[in-house]
Amino acid sequence: MQQLIERFTAGFKMAPAVAAQAPGRLEVLGNHTDYNEGFVLSCAVGQTTGFVLAPVAGSRCVIRDFRDNAEMSFDLSALDRNPPRNGSKYIIGMLKELRERGFKPFAFVAGLESKVPLSAGMSSSAALEVACGLAFSHVAGFDISPAELARAGQGVENNFLGLKTGLLDQFSSLFGKKDSIIMSDFRSVEVVGTHALPSGYVFVVINSMKKHTLVDSDYNIRRQDCENAAKILSGIYPGSRTLRDITPEQLAEAGKYLSDREFRRAAHVTGECARVKQAAGLLSKGDVQGFGELLFASHLSSVENFENSSEELDILVDIARHDPACLGARLSGGGFGGITIHLVKADEAADYAGRVRKEYLKRTGIEAEVFICSLGDGAKIIK
Repeated sequence: MQQLIERFTAGFKMAPAVAAQAPGRLEVLGNHTDYNEGFVLSCAVGQTTGFVLAPVAGSRCVIRDFRDNAEMSFDLSALDRNPPRNGSKYIIGMLKELRERGFKPFAFVAGLESKVPLSAGMSSSAALEVACGLAFSHVAGFDISPAELARAGQGVENNFLGLKTGLLDQFSSLFGKKDSIIMSDFRSVEVVGTHALPSGYVFVVINSMKKHTLVDSDYNIRRQDCENAAKILSGIYPGSRTLRDITPEQLAEAGKYLSDREFRRAAHVTGECARVKQAAGLLSKGDVQGFGELLFASHLSSVENFENSSEELDILVDIARHDPACLGARLSGGGFGGITIHLVKADEAADYAGRVRKEYLKRTGIEAEVFICSLGDGAKIIK
């Protein structure tokens, strides 16, 4: 962050008024359950996005991305136009969402830098949304709760970019706890539990290098399938509103009323909610072996039921299954590319990562990107 502040000061010939930092996240368990008002286990990671800014006169806003020194600019009058193609779309979208909550946008110059990999499934977009949202609110003295800031970030994706995502990404970035996995309930929209990752274990994150671009995927179709299934099931089980309210046993009994595709989509979500609850119990007892098996089960459901995996992700998980150092692995995030997470003993992580990269290269010809992830705190104002 200090380096980002220095680069900003040198580049814009002024000191920033605020510096904010927000982490990427890992979806540990609970795939596509957030918009079904279900449960998710997630964590913030040590990789973060920094955003610094200073207000200026006029209406022109300039952002410099210090990863490649690219410069983006827009006029405040452009907030209601179609989103641009570059990264400023997340910043413009956040200004729009904050404006709808009573915030008055101002012109600024800003700098950003990020260690969260792009298009990988670690939610680089949410990290940027949260970091810039914190910075804007701090400078303006705009009072907004963390939960509402998360909703504003979700609004960027839903209303500005047309992607019907849930709250998981922004929520994890804001509420993450160091060295811990948080359990979130997306009906009450709150953290309902915190579980330490058992001592001596880490998540190795392996990027398949197949870009995870949800806007271009079948994400919205998957969500519609879930909503269709929930509507049918609510007529069979009065009082149920979303798939979160349906148990796997109830789904099995009512499956004949759903199309095959609706049934499989519902099986994934109801199964994931059940696995999250089971995993929370296993983590509280320190049963890391049982917890790892649930990761493998989750990935299998993504392949068979939700069809949001990819050939590359399946290869990475297959490699994990045949390596005794790995206790569990699965795709993480929306799917359709991106990353896999691997639960591994900390003292074996580096060697394990090397073996997986070598085997993945052999099978696919692709050089995978690897992170041994620490579990970090949530977003914060630095200065």
